[in-house]
Amino acid sequence: MSAQRMNNADAAWLHMDRPTNLMIVHAVLWFDEPLDLERATEVLRLRFVEPFPRFRQRVVEPRVGIGAPSWQDDSNFDLGRHLHHIALPAPGDKAALEELVGDLMVMPLDRSKALWDVYLIDGFGSGMAMMFRIHHCTADGIALSRVLLSLTDQLSDTALGAPRDGAPGRGRIGSLAAPVKAGVQLAGAGLHEGIEFVTHPATELTSLARSGTAEARALAKLLITGPDAKTVLSGKLGVARRVTWSEPIPLVDIKKIGEATGTTVNDVLVAAMTGALHRYLSERDSLVDEIRVLVPFNLRPLDEPLPPELGNRFGFAYLTLPVGVADAAGRLAEVHRRMKAIKRSPESALSYGILEAIGLTPLQIEQRLLDVFAQKISAVLTNVPGPPGPLSFAGTTLAGVVFWVPAAGTIGMGISIFSYNGGVIVGLQVDPGLVPDPDTIIADYEHQVATLDWLATRHRTKSRARSAAPARPRASDDAEKHR
Repeated sequence: MSAQRMNNADAAWLHMDRPTNLMIVHAVLWFDEPLDLERATEVLRLRFVEPFPRFRQRVVEPRVGIGAPSWQDDSNFDLGRHLHHIALPAPGDKAALEELVGDLMVMPLDRSKALWDVYLIDGFGSGMAMMFRIHHCTADGIALSRVLLSLTDQLSDTALGAPRDGAPGRGRIGSLAAPVKAGVQLAGAGLHEGIEFVTHPATELTSLARSGTAEARALAKLLITGPDAKTVLSGKLGVARRVTWSEPIPLVDIKKIGEATGTTVNDVLVAAMTGALHRYLSERDSLVDEIRVLVPFNLRPLDEPLPPELGNRFGFAYLTLPVGVADAAGRLAEVHRRMKAIKRSPESALSYGILEAIGLTPLQIEQRLLDVFAQKISAVLTNVPGPPGPLSFAGTTLAGVVFWVPAAGTIGMGISIFSYNGGVIVGLQVDPGLVPDPDTIIADYEHQVATLDWLATRHRTKSRARSAAPARPRASDDAEKHR
């Protein structure tokens, strides 16, 4: 039976698993009527398992613990072992589904088989829900969203092909080729020294930054950045997880806010979450000037077909959220400035190179290196583009979608943004020992969007009033009248 060596970056994600932070991407789809289970199973077979070998392969670690893991065809593969038909406890509402998802989220995937499971959940409202659990070593969030959407019907090619506001497209991929290579080389040059390079990097990275290249300066920033500010969002993690999600907010409203304020859709959404975190921290006497989050950036062309082997092809950048700014307009302006800066930075491509280099290190060193990076941030925040129109799965209309990004190491919060059918939903997963009431953050996020909408309406009204007012005579015109 042939085996295929696992990509270094994928191996890094495989080895990030901890009991307190499993590297599993979770997605929930829900329907207003029950699915035809036989038809749903056949769709999963034809569009999920057959086109992508990873979903019928298992991970095999090297026997002596040295070397990279590999993908191997599972001779005992049985689709039925990955499908679980269960019932949602009464009363079958959103709260019950949130509790069930949180309970399932902490269960490790069985490594004796392919690293994914699907739960078909009866009794959610008038219909049912479907939960996907797929290990991050299989693919990144963008790739997995495209896989899941390929299971649906009435989906145009442009829904997946067009880059979302602020997302890198084909042109940016070409420009990132050199930084990715440089990231592997520069990170490798440092990581071969062992963990001390990252744990105590000041001298080495100062000289590296002085080398003058943009890649070297960005790498120095990625590695030399210190631990994030201590707040109620950080601390020792437990095993339990809680999840929640927002009501869909019309994307057209978010776009109008952006147009009125000269910002982007992403800016508005991130600023609204920053405002929610400002209030959460303030009410718990834990307010700081800023906290740092990790923002993934896609490095894969969205207008090309997914490779059958999938895999991870993304990097990340640090984004500091100005949670200490008290007014909504000021937060939005500052978020816009900071988001614009990281989009032009080679950090995301360099970080992919760092992950590849980390994936080459022995497991114990790899985990210590990842802990160093995890201490630099308080949350992971990701935005995955979705289709603008309604879809159906196995002949049943898809009512809604939400997903949760995994955190890593000591990170206790994941924030995920997904758009579907003209609406934007934010999913939140937290450690309940640190954040026992995530619903309050989501509720205030929705309030923050409303506040930004009100400010944008005022801005538009003032702009129209200025354009409608008669022009005031210039001083030179007044002088001319009295000559």
